[in-house]
Amino acid sequence: MSATDLNDTEFSTGDLWVFGYGSLMWRPGFEFIERLPARLIGEHRALCVYSFVHRGTPEKPGLVLGLDRGGACRGVAFRVAEKNRTATIAYLREREQVTSVYREVKRSVWLENEARQRVSALVYVVDRGHVQYAGRLSPAEQLRHVLQGHGQSGVNRDYVLATVKAIEAEGFRDPQLHRLAAMLHDAHPLHPAKGDAQDAS
Repeated sequence: MSATDLNDTEFSTGDLWVFGYGSLMWRPGFEFIERLPARLIGEHRALCVYSFVHRGTPEKPGLVLGLDRGGACRGVAFRVAEKNRTATIAYLREREQVTSVYREVKRSVWLENEARQRVSALVYVVDRGHVQYAGRLSPAEQLRHVLQGHGQSGVNRDYVLATVKAIEAEGFRDPQLHRLAAMLHDAHPLHPAKGDAQDAS
């Protein structure tokens, strides 16, 4: 466990909620018993993480999503049965924390169901002090990194387009990602997504 991960004592008992805002929306990779649209207040989805492993290399970084401070984020909340809690946390740490670019935190998220209930969910928020924190890049800089990015989980372009498709399936749009997707379509002819790649870092 890294310094950016929670201690086991910080997890309450019972089922585990996980908030997904990027590739977790379209490839969670863990077993869950409920999946609901959700909203997190106080942080927003941003292409603010240089990818050195999954979607790029240190020599040719790709660009993936993180939650950065300010605003709000619509995504998906997954409810994981208590019996799968430990295995799910271990899986997410292996997937998300390969370079410890994220801080593992608990955040309140509002479920967009009839009850509009608030739950405490496991969330991966970008560490602004990490060397892979890209900050706010221009659209041209985003495009350059995404076009060059290719890592262990595949092509960076496919990651962006799959996330846009997942967002649209939830019935909303992300202006930053949709603008980039349009630029990617202009930069390359359409081709099928290559595999069901993994995430971040």
